[in-house]
Amino acid sequence: MAIKDFTKASLDLHEQHKGKISVRSKMPVTTQDDLSTVYSPGVAAPCQAIADNPEDVYKYTIKGNTVAVVSDGSAVLGLGNIGPEAAIPVMEGKAMLFKKFANIDAFPICVASQETEEIVRTVRNIAPVFGGINLEDISAPHCFVVEEHLQDLGIPVFHDDQHGTAVVTLAGLINASRVLDKPLNDMKIVINGAGAAGIAIAKLLKGYGLKKPKISVREIILCDRSGIVHSARTDLNEYKRDALLYTNPNDISGNVFDALHGADVFIGVSQAKLLKPADIRTMANDAIVFALANPTPEIMPEEAYEGGAAIVGTGRSDLPNQVNNVLGFPGIFRGALDARAPRITMEMKLAAAHAIASCVKEPHREMIIPGALNKSVARKVAKAVFRVAMKKKAATSV
Repeated sequence: MAIKDFTKASLDLHEQHKGKISVRSKMPVTTQDDLSTVYSPGVAAPCQAIADNPEDVYKYTIKGNTVAVVSDGSAVLGLGNIGPEAAIPVMEGKAMLFKKFANIDAFPICVASQETEEIVRTVRNIAPVFGGINLEDISAPHCFVVEEHLQDLGIPVFHDDQHGTAVVTLAGLINASRVLDKPLNDMKIVINGAGAAGIAIAKLLKGYGLKKPKISVREIILCDRSGIVHSARTDLNEYKRDALLYTNPNDISGNVFDALHGADVFIGVSQAKLLKPADIRTMANDAIVFALANPTPEIMPEEAYEGGAAIVGTGRSDLPNQVNNVLGFPGIFRGALDARAPRITMEMKLAAAHAIASCVKEPHREMIIPGALNKSVARKVAKAVFRVAMKKKAATSV
């Protein structure tokens, strides 16, 4: 299938508008009294109020509805390490989507460093302005370190390439399991790609870290470029080694094609044109294939169906069952900001996945995930995340 070329249209649009976002005033400043109220001398009053009670920053400023979209440009879309300036168009786009789907004011922060400690320090230093931090397009494994080291900020810090992808993937699998009448917890799932997204998907599908997870898939096999992640390998970083706590329970070895034998689900967050129809034929009956590499999937849908797949999803907007993070992050942040949640928990991510899945009333093989432009999804996700966050607050305040 030919890929539509949006190159010239996108270049023309960005040149015409000099970017995609701007800052606008919430009130007019047309008189001297207006100026004296919004700036000196009147502005001293909210400043002093915040100095006296720092929590009033949420009452008198933009903080409670503002998210920083932070990147170092090290893993931008399918372009790789192209640097912070080149990452700006993507971060602007993310800011647009925050506004469109959740009415959140977001701003791109592209950091001129790929040193983990410096990124962490930069985010800490700018955090007073923001109610949440969306980490974006930061390469593994240092994306894990950055996120972990910022969890004490007191505001939600969420790496969308990890958790947004995992949430929407789980939503699709919830509905796929309904359509095929195959319990999700009984499935064998192969994930190819052991970077940010792959590891986060595995954790969410296993309910890792929860005492009694409602979703805990029977068997998850995680693969990277060198094959199946197993205990005898000496080339694993600490995050892949930690993944053995919730993947590969039988400690098998081999390559991704070996892992596919008898698998119910393939999830690709890896490379284009990895699989052929013959590979799908080695999977279990009524196999589910989520080939999420962009712009060219691990296998095109028609090839996966030729191999016997029952349900196929991709990351492509021009194909059915698009696994698109825009279904997740706007509502997740909306709910977290409204609840003044200090962090985004596993429970909140699971609630978001179920909310997304519930937006498809009668799922079928060509519709297991709501459309990316469906504005009602963010509202439903926000409500679900808000409820979980407030329940957590109530429990910790007792």
